[in-house]
Amino acid sequence: MNKEKIRDKIMKLKKEKNAVILAHNYQIGEVQDVADYIGDSLGLSQTAAKVDAKIIVFCGVHFMAETAKILAPDKTILIPDERAGCPMADMITASELRQWKKNYPESKVVCYVNTTAEVKAECDICCTSSNAVKVVNSLNADEILFAPDKNLAAYVARHTKKKIIPWDGYCYVHRYIKARDIREKRNLHPGGEVWVHPECLREVIDLADKVLSTGKMVQEARKTTKKEIIVGTESGIIYRMKKENPAKNFYPARDVAFCFNMKKIDLRKVLRSLENMVYKVEVPLEVSQKARGAIEKMVKI
Repeated sequence: MNKEKIRDKIMKLKKEKNAVILAHNYQIGEVQDVADYIGDSLGLSQTAAKVDAKIIVFCGVHFMAETAKILAPDKTILIPDERAGCPMADMITASELRQWKKNYPESKVVCYVNTTAEVKAECDICCTSSNAVKVVNSLNADEILFAPDKNLAAYVARHTKKKIIPWDGYCYVHRYIKARDIREKRNLHPGGEVWVHPECLREVIDLADKVLSTGKMVQEARKTTKKEIIVGTESGIIYRMKKENPAKNFYPARDVAFCFNMKKIDLRKVLRSLENMVYKVEVPLEVSQKARGAIEKMVKI
């Protein structure tokens, strides 16, 4: 079956089953093209809770689909490839977080949304890359345990007076982007502006014109008058930015900067997911309720 026929089948099944497809900004172009909504992990999870559809096909990695299930417990959440995980989310477990908290009984715990449901259930509040500083500053504590991304923690530490104690985790995609990559791309595109994700290394952030989450990058791409932008994050986002802003040029800060897990999902797997109702994502009720509390505290802020 060619891709056009697969797309037609997907569109037909969506209507028949009252299903909605959500795709993360890092998904491959063919998956973004069949999605009803494209965005960042938390935004998509909130969309899952709002839409009328009872079936959500979440094209992203597992912790994202879990978050959607937490916020939309009455809906069927499917992930097209159950092996699409997140190495950074797997760098801390709930038991490790519980042990870590015992060493700092006076501290508050902030968990990045890029964590498993079990870890979210053990934290005081969640955060995203765009609101991490605001979340940390909202807490009534001078010392904050921040998990799992030490690079985002370092970025937050530069913008708060609170003491940030980071977990030793990281995103391998953003860690691969180096200062030399930024310099090389600037030499190739001297008029270009550099945007990087706060999960990047400090040496990269120090060379950037703007530090933005994926959602903010998409917004800024529409508003900027710049015609050339060097993008320091997973390169899948460039497909969307080019599609929405054809008169502007977007260049990856590093030519090989992609998430292998995000790329595990393709059109055929989306079709199989709708046809066979696989793979269902479930979160135990007790875990879901605790994790939802941490997410809702963040949303209120």
